[in-house]
Amino acid sequence: MHLYHGDIVYSENRETLKIFEDSYIAVENGLVEGIYPQIPDKFSGAEVTDYGRGLIIPAFSDLHVHASQFLQRGIGMDLLLNDWLNTYTFPQESHFADMDYAEPVYEAYVNDMIRHGTFHACIFATIHRPATNLLFKKLEEKGLRALVGKVNMDFQSPPYLCETTEESLRETEIFLEEHSGGTLVKPILTPRFAPTCSRELIWGLGKLGKKYKVGVQTHIVESRWEAAESLRLFPDCRSDSEIYEKAGLLGNGPSVFAHVIFPNEDDIRVMKEYDCTPVQCPDSTNNIIAGIMAVDRLQEKGLRVTLGCDIGGGQQNGIYRQCAASIKLSKLKEFYEPELGKTIDIANTFYMATKAGGEVFGNVGTFDPGFVFDALVIDNIEDEGHPMTPAQRLERFCYAGDDRNVTARYLNGTLL
Repeated sequence: MHLYHGDIVYSENRETLKIFEDSYIAVENGLVEGIYPQIPDKFSGAEVTDYGRGLIIPAFSDLHVHASQFLQRGIGMDLLLNDWLNTYTFPQESHFADMDYAEPVYEAYVNDMIRHGTFHACIFATIHRPATNLLFKKLEEKGLRALVGKVNMDFQSPPYLCETTEESLRETEIFLEEHSGGTLVKPILTPRFAPTCSRELIWGLGKLGKKYKVGVQTHIVESRWEAAESLRLFPDCRSDSEIYEKAGLLGNGPSVFAHVIFPNEDDIRVMKEYDCTPVQCPDSTNNIIAGIMAVDRLQEKGLRVTLGCDIGGGQQNGIYRQCAASIKLSKLKEFYEPELGKTIDIANTFYMATKAGGEVFGNVGTFDPGFVFDALVIDNIEDEGHPMTPAQRLERFCYAGDDRNVTARYLNGTLL
């Protein structure tokens, strides 16, 4: 048993922050036992770590990121999606055929992820199975929770980054077999998006999903071009997400859909029916996609919306910054398209970044009893002589903080 003292903040739901000022969180064998205003008699002999007025919050979950694009962050932000992919992203990903190139990039990505307090992530690698295995291993060694995918592309892709359908399915099945026993880090099927995958490939992945009981991550309706192109290539489907439904890819495990900016009613039907997870990537939206997810509308439809940094469309790893960016975009959405969305607040986006995202990985993302103590301590965010409430400090951290304000990190109950 260990007790940690500070101002404890976590999400109850998307409307409410649970705040325990000047309190103690009790952790036993890496799991939260409870939160107390004073040390209970039953814990009188327990060790106490005092963080004073430090904020103790759950670690963050990133539901959409391309680890292979880490070196690309902040570069090439002058282009929209299709040109950006062909000019910058696809050439960058081709280098991961070389393990000597992949090793330092993935090492740097994982370390940066931890530095910014992201301990759970849903990650795209590349088409290259050996390099994807390397990323998988690095995450396991750090004790992080993750879903990692070997990307699939066999159509309308550059020759240097295009598999044959048979090769893509064969390499994917080997990848699934290699990692079928994963506990904290698990495989996930990763067709890049419909315009880069043939029907044979997507339907073949559906069979693998059912065989290995594994979920899927992909991009859907992230741009008007991508939405129209998907329906052109799959004319028997009424929506982007229906492609994956008909292929049998949904319902086998977590289904994580990045961006979801231009969904139609059929997309929403499919996502609700299969408990899919839409992921807003605010920085990426600003940089290369030019559309704004209607977060409030999707939540009102009963969908669990989460956040992703989407490196390299996004420029940095801090999910807390995506909390702030999501609020900014919701204000623009309400101003220009009030029928599609309302402004959201910090309680909502913090919920998306912690509790909602954590549900994809198990018992993480909150401090309810029995949940894993994956936690951050946030400090040095106030101005001298001007104390702030815990909620104000959380909001300022999301808008103006950085990794230097993360003064302690606990993973599986252990101080890093």
